[in-house]
Amino acid sequence: MLNIVLVEPEIPPNTGNVARSCAATGSVLHLVEPLGFSIDDAHLKRAGLDYWPYVKVVVHKSLADFMALYKDGSMYFASTKGSRLYTDIAYEDGCFILFGRETRGLPEDLLSEYPDRTVRIPMCEETRLRSLNLSNSVSIILFEALRQKNFAGLY
Repeated sequence: MLNIVLVEPEIPPNTGNVARSCAATGSVLHLVEPLGFSIDDAHLKRAGLDYWPYVKVVVHKSLADFMALYKDGSMYFASTKGSRLYTDIAYEDGCFILFGRETRGLPEDLLSEYPDRTVRIPMCEETRLRSLNLSNSVSIILFEALRQKNFAGLY
C-alpha cells in the first residue's frame, strides 16, 4: 500500500484524476487543507467518475497536523527542486509521497528540512514548462513505486 498526499490542491480535475489513480491501485489519498475547492465539487467527482466509492480519502486540517500524525512514517517530497530522481528511491510499503499545490509546489522550508528525501521527474532544461501536470506527476511516481513492488496486488 502507498499513500499519496496532495498538499493544498487547487484544481478539482487534478485531484479527481489522482483519486482515480489511487482507486485503481489501492493507494490511500490524503488531502491536506486548505483545498482550493469543495470535496463535493462536481468537477472533482466527474474526473473521478465512478471510482469515488473505491478511494480511501483522508482529509487533514493542515500540513503541520499531517506531519505530526505521521512523524514516524517514511516520506518523500516531489518537487522540481528535488535532489534525487524519482527512480533512485526504493519506495517502502506504506510510504507517503507528498505533492504540493499546482501553483507553488511544496513549502520551501519542508523541502530544505528533508533534502535527501526530495525527488524530481527529469525534464528538458530548455523547456518553458515549470513543471508537469500534478495528476501526471503523481501517476509517474506512483507507478514507479508500484513497479518496484512488482505490481503486488494488481493485475
